[in-house]
Amino acid sequence: MELVPVKLTSVIVTEPLRFALWDEKGVLLAKKGYQFDDRRELEELVEGRDNVYIDIVDSALHRQQHLGQMVGMLNSNVPLGRIADSQPTAKLPEGPSFKSVLERSAPEVEKDPDWPYLQEQLHAILRRTEDSVFINQLDRVDQKLSLFSRLNADGVLLALIQMAAVEVERYSATHAMLVSVMCGIAAREVLKWPLAEQECLSRAALTMNIGMTELQDRLAQQKEPLGPPQRRIIDGHARRSAEMLQKLGVSDGNWITAVLEHHSRTPGPLGNRTPGERMARLIQRADMFAAAISPRAGRKPMLPGLAMKAAYFDELKQVDEAGAALIKAVGIYSPGTFVRLACGELAVVVRRGANTPTPTVAVIVSKSGLANSELPLRDTTQPDFKITASIPHHDIRSRPNLKRLLPLTLGRGRSLAS
Repeated sequence: MELVPVKLTSVIVTEPLRFALWDEKGVLLAKKGYQFDDRRELEELVEGRDNVYIDIVDSALHRQQHLGQMVGMLNSNVPLGRIADSQPTAKLPEGPSFKSVLERSAPEVEKDPDWPYLQEQLHAILRRTEDSVFINQLDRVDQKLSLFSRLNADGVLLALIQMAAVEVERYSATHAMLVSVMCGIAAREVLKWPLAEQECLSRAALTMNIGMTELQDRLAQQKEPLGPPQRRIIDGHARRSAEMLQKLGVSDGNWITAVLEHHSRTPGPLGNRTPGERMARLIQRADMFAAAISPRAGRKPMLPGLAMKAAYFDELKQVDEAGAALIKAVGIYSPGTFVRLACGELAVVVRRGANTPTPTVAVIVSKSGLANSELPLRDTTQPDFKITASIPHHDIRSRPNLKRLLPLTLGRGRSLAS
């Protein structure tokens, strides 16, 4: 039997246990089917430990049960902060079986995230910088983003990249969400960072520019060159952001370091850095990408494929470890990107592929140049459907809306042509 740790707060005490609980030495604490009278009884049993242990074969069952609890919290306005406290730490099984568990566990959250509403929430939070509940409000947005990303990373990337390609009025919030999600996927799926570091990273990414939020939104619509006062704000925004967060009650040193150093341009491997510095480097690479693909009144955005490749190389023109992790996580052609296929069709990427250059795409314009309302899927590993170029968002006149595209990210669309 192989034991894995889970947080004590993730154990449900209101119903019979669906798996046995053990201590770190393999001593049985509570058998399957036992029901605690209340959480105090459980806490007394474990004598002050933060974790208990379960058999690794029960990991998927534990995660399914806990994820259902998290969704219930999100939909029932549970006091803020409790969702974060209840996150499990057990290592999760890989593969399709775990994905199917997620899909069954949270259909409401997965089906229809309200992206404009979440964007508006973060937009307001980043401006209420003297609010005594700032951290709790930010945690709520962060937990929703994290849950959506774990349930359907392709759908989240597609939604945020599509929004980033057209959004100028709420640029700061959209940008922060995209950077946070990209970093979270890279840290979780590629770099395999501990859960605590993943959570800290995502919050740091959401707040990296809090010291220049209003200016950032203004600059997205400004055609004139930067003025000297604006340049001073930009140059000092990382330090100002870190100072503001400390005043708002952020005491996590890694969070503060990640924000303070997120514009540091020091090449080199991640292993030689502190946790906060590693987070800062990953944020810096994702920040470059997200800024490059976003529109400005005074310039056209960079093609996503080119922007991702730019993040791949460091200041010395060497492969950057953080940039490489981002490419592996979201792909050279990430969901939401428009591409041209070898056969002449135009398509939008809807799912990441096993290899970064070969995602699954949905055709939006046929070879003859007509809009394709059926959105058939194509396998870009096939020669006829190989991606030959990225297409700028502003060159696409007929774009399917998110409600039509998001189901395709879950694999519920039409079969792939071969």
